[in-house]
Amino acid sequence: MTDARASLLSRVRRRLTGGAGPWLPKLPDGRAVARWVVPVDELARVDAMPLRDLGHGYDAYGMSRGGLAFGLALSHVLYHHWFRVSSHGIGHLPTTGPVVVVANHSGTLPLDGLMICADILRRSPVPRVPRAVVDYFVGRMPVVNTVFTRAGAIGGSRANFHDLLDHGEVIVVFPEGTAGIGKGWDKRYELQRWTHGHAELALRHGATIVPLAVIGAEEQLPQLGRLAWLHAFGAPFLPIPASPLPLPVHLHLWYGPPIRVAERWSPDDAHDPEVVAQVAAQSRAAVHQLIHQGLRARTGVFA
Repeated sequence: MTDARASLLSRVRRRLTGGAGPWLPKLPDGRAVARWVVPVDELARVDAMPLRDLGHGYDAYGMSRGGLAFGLALSHVLYHHWFRVSSHGIGHLPTTGPVVVVANHSGTLPLDGLMICADILRRSPVPRVPRAVVDYFVGRMPVVNTVFTRAGAIGGSRANFHDLLDHGEVIVVFPEGTAGIGKGWDKRYELQRWTHGHAELALRHGATIVPLAVIGAEEQLPQLGRLAWLHAFGAPFLPIPASPLPLPVHLHLWYGPPIRVAERWSPDDAHDPEVVAQVAAQSRAAVHQLIHQGLRARTGVFA
């Protein structure tokens, strides 16, 4: 390496590490932004939430308290004023230990996942961080990937599941995946293919499964069709919504009684496909029942 090149690399390195001052102003802490819109009691919950800080303000997955606060700020208008989220039975969420929240998925855009996380952040019996599992292509989306990661979202790898459940965290999963969020209007509130991965991991770690039904998301952004040949950022398709913006539906979240896996099965049962299928079927049936309970209880889509 020539002296000139070494000198240039040294100057660049100093710039990147702040030795000669940053090229761009430092972004404000998420909590500083959140103070403008987020109630004081909600911000206090962020400070009370456990964070496996590696010594620089972030956990191993990139989550930070500032990111959680920023997530509350971003979701504030949607949660409180646009969708006017009503939370039913969140007391079923355990206060300690590993938890897998399983929910139906719908709405063309994953706003249901955002509202679930916003609800748990704001209303869980004790402050707990919901770690939403996102599809692999979300990590390829500029800016969005950073915001989601800072707010606690994770990729759906088995290693991530094992680590988080080992440390007693709360994971939010959608067993239907993109099949749920991309289904047509004629299939609204019909559960699609229900994968078994959450059941196997809950068995292996003795995690409690909490079923959850989202009511209202099916009507928030009806889908006219899809461009199956367009795979932006690796997504399986590009949806064509009927409205340029989500409709202001009244969103209801119904939490059901927990399925206490560890009280009935042992970790060794995770190796038995029949037991895994049985646990998955139980979680699916619980969500199905909550969907019908929620549909019967609501007085209107926008009411």
